Amino acid sequence: MNLNELKVKLDAMAEEARAELSTLERQDDLVQARNRYLGRKGLVKDLSAELGKLPPEERRLVGQELNQLKDAIEGAYDAQLKRLEERAREAALAQGAADLTLPGRGLPPSGGHPLIQIEEELIAIFRAMGFDVATGPELEADLYNFESLNFPADHPARDMQDTFFVEPLQGREDILLRTHTSPVQVRTMLKFKPPVRIIAPGVVYRHDDDQTHSPMFRQIECLHVDRGVTMAHLKGTLTHFVQRLFGPSTAIRLRPSFFPFTEPSAEVDVQCIFCGGDGCRVCSHSGWLEILGSGMVDPNVYRACGYDMDGITGYAFGLGVERVAMLKLGIPNIRLFYGNDLRFLSQY
Repeated sequence: MNLNELKVKLDAMAEEARAELSTLERQDDLVQARNRYLGRKGLVKDLSAELGKLPPEERRLVGQELNQLKDAIEGAYDAQLKRLEERAREAALAQGAADLTLPGRGLPPSGGHPLIQIEEELIAIFRAMGFDVATGPELEADLYNFESLNFPADHPARDMQDTFFVEPLQGREDILLRTHTSPVQVRTMLKFKPPVRIIAPGVVYRHDDDQTHSPMFRQIECLHVDRGVTMAHLKGTLTHFVQRLFGPSTAIRLRPSFFPFTEPSAEVDVQCIFCGGDGCRVCSHSGWLEILGSGMVDPNVYRACGYDMDGITGYAFGLGVERVAMLKLGIPNIRLFYGNDLRFLSQY
C-alpha cells in the first residue's frame, strides 16, 4: 500500500468510525465499537503495521495522520458517551429515581491530623511565651544547612548516606533537603539584628527509617538571641514549656551533650509522664524520657551571621513533633502517622 492509498484508507476509516459511534444507543455497544477501532488488535493497529512498508521520509507524515485518526475516534466516542449519560440521567429524573431536594451526604468533621494538632499546640505555647514564627525553604543550600551552623567539612551529616542531596540545580551541587529547621535561624539572623526570639516549625528530611525515625518528619526549633541571655534563661524557658505541655508537676533535667552549633550543649529529659518518675517499661525503668537537644549558640554561628559578639549571647533548642506526639498519645511506631489509615487517624 503506497502513501496515497494509505491516506485514503485513513480518511475513510475516520468517517466510518464517526458515523458508527454517533448512532449507537447502548454504552456496551459503544465500548465494543471503540475497541474494534483502537484496541490492541483493532483496525487502527492493522493500519499502523503498514508504516514499516513506507520509505522513511513518508513515515512521519502517515504517523501524524494516524494520530489524528485516533483523536477523531476518541472524540466521537467521548461525545456519544456524554450524550448517552445525559439521556440516562434525564430519564432517571423523569421517573423520580433521584430526589434533588434531599440534602447531600455530609462528611464527618475532622479534628485534623494528630501531628498537626500537636504542632499547633506547641506553636501556641511558644507564641504565648513571646516567640515569633519564622519559616524557610525545605530545599536548602549547604551554606545555611551546614557551613553557617559550624558543621565541619568532614562531618558525617554531609555524607549522602545521611542527607538527601539533590541533582545539581542550576549548576550548583550543594543543594539538599534540609536536615533540620536550623537554617531558618541562620536566615533570620542574617536578616535581623538582636533581639531575636523565634521558633521555626517545618518538615525536615534525613536518611533514617525505623520504628522511631522517619525519612521525613516535623520539627520545631527555638532561638533566643539578645544581650545577657544565659543557661538559666534556657532552663527556665524549657521548664515552662514542658510544664505547659505535660503538666505543672513535670520535672526536667539537662545532661551534657554535643551539637556543632551550640556550646555548651545539653540533652533535655522530662520526668516520665507514664510512671511519674518511678520507672516503667516506657522509660526503661530510669524515670526519664529524652525529649530534645539544646544549648547556648556557638560563637562561630554568630560570626557566620555577621553578628557583633560583644555581649551577645543566646540559646537554641529543637524537638521533633512526632517524638512529642508519640509520648502524649502513647503511640509506639512513628510509621502510623504516615500510613493514611483512617482507623488510626480518626481516633484523634
